[in-house]
Amino acid sequence: MRSREEQRQQNIPQGSSRQRVAVKPQGYAGAPSSSSAQIDLSSREGQYDLLERMLEGTNLRAAFKRVQQNGGAPGIDNVTVAELQAHVWERWETVKAELQSGTYRPMPVKRVEIPKPGGGVRLLGIPTVMDRFIQQALMQVMTPIFDPQFSPNSFGFRPRKRAHDAVKQAQSYIQDGCRWVVDMDLEKFFDRVHHDILMARVARKVTDKRVLKLIRAYLNAGVMVDGTKQETLEGTPQGGPLSPLLANILLDDLDKELTERGLNFVRYADDCNIFVRSKRAGERVMESVTRFVEGKLRLKVNRDKSAVDRPWKRKFLGFSFLTNKGATIRIAPKKLEQLKERVREITSRTRGISMENRLKELNRYLRGWMGYFRLASAKSHCERLDEWIRRRLRMCAWKQWKLPKSRLRNLRALGVPEWAARMMANARRGCWEMSRNINNALNRSYWSDQGLLSLTTRYLETR
Repeated sequence: MRSREEQRQQNIPQGSSRQRVAVKPQGYAGAPSSSSAQIDLSSREGQYDLLERMLEGTNLRAAFKRVQQNGGAPGIDNVTVAELQAHVWERWETVKAELQSGTYRPMPVKRVEIPKPGGGVRLLGIPTVMDRFIQQALMQVMTPIFDPQFSPNSFGFRPRKRAHDAVKQAQSYIQDGCRWVVDMDLEKFFDRVHHDILMARVARKVTDKRVLKLIRAYLNAGVMVDGTKQETLEGTPQGGPLSPLLANILLDDLDKELTERGLNFVRYADDCNIFVRSKRAGERVMESVTRFVEGKLRLKVNRDKSAVDRPWKRKFLGFSFLTNKGATIRIAPKKLEQLKERVREITSRTRGISMENRLKELNRYLRGWMGYFRLASAKSHCERLDEWIRRRLRMCAWKQWKLPKSRLRNLRALGVPEWAARMMANARRGCWEMSRNINNALNRSYWSDQGLLSLTTRYLETR
């Protein structure tokens, strides 16, 4: 009896391009392979000239504009984003020729350590501005090839998708009765990406060998640490425009595996939550998916941070949920503590900074924070935080007034009765205690007139 594959091949006209391509169906290749037989026809068409499309003027101008908008620190050559235009004018003809001939060699990335809120550091790799420009141009032509085939349950670093969409999708699963979550944490994901496995998946849809060689060159560019270059035998450095797309390409195999199993999941970059109806089902899923991730993708699951638990006991992208039937979205407690810690830094009374500049810095942070967490039900949190922030600012003002005569003068100007002004000005209590006593003088209206952003007002506007 003929196999299904032989019957399908018989129906394809001899000599057609489809017959040449469809040698074997696309699957989940566990071992590294760049065979063109795995590449679907629709993704192969027109990909032999991908480098030329990357080097088109329209694409390069869009990449240049994006790199300028993103800003960021310079790489190991100390060329800043502001100097990028002159740098490109000076070197572009040489760089372009090297890209076309396949001889371009990226510079090593600069290692930067970013402290994590829960302890430890996150390793970032900052490419030079020229390499950021090239990576951005490459990412722009590769995204239309790969992104349409990604899972609808993947939300990280994709056009027209954002973290809020991922949280809402998770909420819908909980509302449907999946009230257990398999919270899977990939240990040092960006540092552990296996280059051969990743390149095999890129080669499924990219057939321009110059582009494949360029991507491999970026993966092997190395890292500069304390003036010494270190080789990168695995991993894709966080910090470059191309890394998020490469991460999604690799983890797309995980998405397809979960979809084939009929599981309800939400993934944002390397944060993956799978929603099930019982703890026992969650434990089975955790065990089997861990085998897939570590066996097929050569990644490592952090067993200390991964867990099968109730969704309201875990956090996802800074959010969590209430135990009610509607699974109301709330702010994860750790994120509230991080906000307070940052506000304490800005409003530290030992900082030598004017109140005007302090308010500007505080407003900038609060506006961004509220813009992200507006999705959560947090009106009461905002009201309490507003009161606390105003008290922190009153403490700073009292500290800046310093001497009793200065305090008396400022209290009089604020309309405080003479007897009360004299009593407070000569008080010997600390700044934090006095920040409560001068509440009526420096009230909500005063800080509003000074330009302080109200979290409550902003929350109600955005909701």
